[in-house]
Amino acid sequence: MISIAMFNNKGGVGKTTLSCNIASFISDNLDKRVLIVDCDPQCNTTQLLMGQEFSSELYWGENGAEKNINKYSTISDILQPIEDGDSQINIKIKVVDKSQNRFNVDLIPGNPKFSIIEDRLGSAWHDLLGGDIGGIRKTNWNTFLIETLKEDYDYIFYDLGPSLGSINRSVLIGCDYFITPMGTDIFSILGIKNISEWLTSWITLYEKSLTLAEDRFAGRLESFSITPEIKIKKGYLGYTIQQYITKSKQGIRRPTKAYEEIINNVPSVIETTFENFLKDGLAKDDFKLGDVPHLYSLIPLAQSNSSPILKLKGSDGLVGAQFRQQEEYKIILSHIVEKIVNNLQK
Repeated sequence: MISIAMFNNKGGVGKTTLSCNIASFISDNLDKRVLIVDCDPQCNTTQLLMGQEFSSELYWGENGAEKNINKYSTISDILQPIEDGDSQINIKIKVVDKSQNRFNVDLIPGNPKFSIIEDRLGSAWHDLLGGDIGGIRKTNWNTFLIETLKEDYDYIFYDLGPSLGSINRSVLIGCDYFITPMGTDIFSILGIKNISEWLTSWITLYEKSLTLAEDRFAGRLESFSITPEIKIKKGYLGYTIQQYITKSKQGIRRPTKAYEEIINNVPSVIETTFENFLKDGLAKDDFKLGDVPHLYSLIPLAQSNSSPILKLKGSDGLVGAQFRQQEEYKIILSHIVEKIVNNLQK
């Protein structure tokens, strides 16, 4: 099983839309078992896959949220034991089955309360730094989640919020790879640099802490299936760039010079910033996964219908030039998925 985090320290880059459509494409066209885990407290992935009505029913319901407490496992439900002070997760997981959405993927829904666990995970990290086994176990909750689910799926995609906090750190500790969707703005590049500095800092501390724990409690980490290996340390798969809207002059669309300069600088910035995290076997030309076009009205249409862009129909409100945009997106998405698969196999 392959686990991939979709992550950038800059919001508004189309991360959720891209993540969900990539996952759907892999499920439909590669015949793979795919799960999406919504780890963003804003729950945008859950809303896109399942719609507003489902989200309202899940988190509130006609008689309050308690009506749905046993229906599905949100990410908060899985970490509830840690919130209660334990060092383990709830492994009785009830996913939202793929038959209930148009994306053909299973889902572990997000939860707006997920941000509450931030403090608990922050305390666990502090304990971890002293070589505490309990702190290490709590911080490795995603390692345990993946171990629980590994026989059920071929791919797990994690949609992360833009923060550089304890939630995202603990998610990444368990993941194999990560991808950075980017926009054509200077803040996307700064976000990439922030991620690199952040990863370098905490990975160094994490490795030292595990060495300390092993010295103090020989063999204990292995008994909990915790290894000193952090896979994302050599798990960077690449980036996508969300294209900007060009300006028109006398009816002719012209690229904006500032944006063109940013685009031209991205490859070198990625190479130098993530050189220590690049997946072994990849060349610098492998890291650009593709350009994601501005999809104009297709995005709100897909959101309102809780549908992958490629499955939108006339009955959903797809009209005119949108059919052509949909065909163009199919080609682009196919290319991105092909690049991801090829990078994984190298």
